[in-house]
Amino acid sequence: MKRSINLITLVVALLLVSGTAVYAERYAENHGAVESVKLYRLQAEQGDLSAQIKLGLNYEFGIDVPQDYKEAAKWFRLSAEQGWAPAQTHLGVAYDFGDGVPQDRKEAVKWYRLAAEQGYAHGQAALGNMYQSGFGVLQDNLRAHMWLNIAAANGVDEARELRDDLAKTMVPADVSKAQQMARECLEKNYKGC
Repeated sequence: MKRSINLITLVVALLLVSGTAVYAERYAENHGAVESVKLYRLQAEQGDLSAQIKLGLNYEFGIDVPQDYKEAAKWFRLSAEQGWAPAQTHLGVAYDFGDGVPQDRKEAVKWYRLAAEQGYAHGQAALGNMYQSGFGVLQDNLRAHMWLNIAAANGVDEARELRDDLAKTMVPADVSKAQQMARECLEKNYKGC
């Protein structure tokens, strides 16, 4: 189970970092890495959601600053509390693994759910993974399949693989029920699923 969680975490981090890295590299080429971090900090301190998560990623991965999970979680929280789903997912990952905050899987589920209900596919995949593993929630293969199915439909290939592996352990009637739950969740725009 831990391997599946690590896979989702890695995918979320890589997707978020890839866009950030391109911008940071271009800015750093013209202004230097130290200046790009200063720019992120200035924008982040002014409440810019994107700059807050970019600065958090810099600290999480030690890009042009000393690696500092606590500082990363601080910036993720500022953006997450303003409702930005990618930051909510990153804060969920921090709580899931205890990176910069005390490990609290119920708190991780809270943040994953907030992102999932906004339609953020990586938050949906992470929430499905929590239901599959029973971390922070009661283990529930139906809800796990539902969220992984939704995340797969929203483009997360790894969620498709996890969903398919999970389906092999379920009876056909439960797979059908989980698929129906996913359709109903889509109709409710991901709220209260």
